Amino acid sequence: MNQVSLSARIAETSALRYTPAGLPALDLRLEHESEVLEAGQARQVKAAVKAVAIGSVAEGIVRQPVGSAWSFRGFLATPRNGKHTVLHIQSFEPV
Repeated sequence: MNQVSLSARIAETSALRYTPAGLPALDLRLEHESEVLEAGQARQVKAAVKAVAIGSVAEGIVRQPVGSAWSFRGFLATPRNGKHTVLHIQSFEPV
């Protein structure tokens, strides 16, 4: 199963673009900070995540201000020409 749920803030967005199929697409960078338990110890976690949104999700995210916090849901994939995993956002809602 490939499902991701991440609370993060929008750190950066590109300009809205369109796929060859004509769908709106948005590349963005998300930043996450939290505290988790690992091996019984509290650990501060920070993560910067590359993400992409397609279709109506892209149109919704592009209207949100940089710095705003959201809960994102989606899946992970590596682009054909890339080396880094990207979060493909399928839905988002206020934290």
